[in-house]
Amino acid sequence: MSGFLGKPNSESRVGGNMDLKSMTLAEVTQAVACMGEKPFRARQLYQWLHQKLATDYDEMTNLPKDFRERLKEQYPLTVLTLAERLVSKQDGTEKYLFALPDGNVIESVLMRYRHGNSVCISSQAGCRMGCRFCASTLGGLIRNLLPSEMLEQVYRIQNVTGERVSHLVVMGTGEPLDNYENLLRFLELLTDENGLHISQRNVTVSTCGLVEKIRSLAHEKLQITLALSLHAPTQEKRKKLMPVAYKYELEEVLDACRYYFRQTGRRVTFEYSLVRGVNDTEEDAEQLGGLIKDMNCHVNLIPVNPIAERDYVPSKEGRIAAFKNKLEKNRINVTIRREMGRDIQGACGQLRRSYLSGNNGTQL
Repeated sequence: MSGFLGKPNSESRVGGNMDLKSMTLAEVTQAVACMGEKPFRARQLYQWLHQKLATDYDEMTNLPKDFRERLKEQYPLTVLTLAERLVSKQDGTEKYLFALPDGNVIESVLMRYRHGNSVCISSQAGCRMGCRFCASTLGGLIRNLLPSEMLEQVYRIQNVTGERVSHLVVMGTGEPLDNYENLLRFLELLTDENGLHISQRNVTVSTCGLVEKIRSLAHEKLQITLALSLHAPTQEKRKKLMPVAYKYELEEVLDACRYYFRQTGRRVTFEYSLVRGVNDTEEDAEQLGGLIKDMNCHVNLIPVNPIAERDYVPSKEGRIAAFKNKLEKNRINVTIRREMGRDIQGACGQLRRSYLSGNNGTQL
């Protein structure tokens, strides 16, 4: 497999040892050899972790009991605990709140489409990017997630539903490129033919626009989709919505997206949350069209999800339709994202924040 230059950082360790579920098959093989076991045991162990999705060494019945006991001592398994599961009565979308081994909580979303099941996962506990319309960032960043903790969100959802996940979006709580090395390792394990083997082309990674990391990701030459949270057609408007704009000029961010396309051949997606009276005028649409008309891209228009801590409200349907039409007249591919899971706090960070404040949702 091409790419994956990154190596797990020091956070990829549990209790002083490398987190076993964050290891590649080659690394597991080396670890098993150091324990005096034969190489074929490593493949058996890896399959239990990443295909059979075991949550306990005692489930691994084809491994010798003494080997399992030594594994328990040396490599405690990273397993997420389901804290809450909400199911939308409107569209069947499922929202999950998972407890991490250290007591922090993160959220994930399962969305069912005709083309397969898609899971949106978190990459950090909290977020430090400060986007004004997002609940994920209100409490700041607590820590990065391990590769195993990102994988576990997918694994637990598959175990709970009994359904295969075929598509993956790293667009939940956190800025994925702010957890770059662990993200790369997660992508390697997720798409590995010895694990779930999800196609790279079925994976989307979202970013608010960390220019250096976008360029680094381009060098990996992966076949994943890059999604940029754009949300404004001018630098000044973007600053009002996204503090990251104070560090990177808009044209600088777009140049990085053009570079990503040149390096990978993968069309970039622009996420654009429509906020009534803020960034949804026909002039905004005209400016946006002029900004990206030379790019091989797709625009996702998203009616902003209201959150209690902000006074932003979604644009009206007529305004959204007019915005879309204006972009299409500029020959830009555009869709209006279907709203899913609004009745279960579907927006990023809402369920987690509600849980942390003690205002738990209702288990469905």
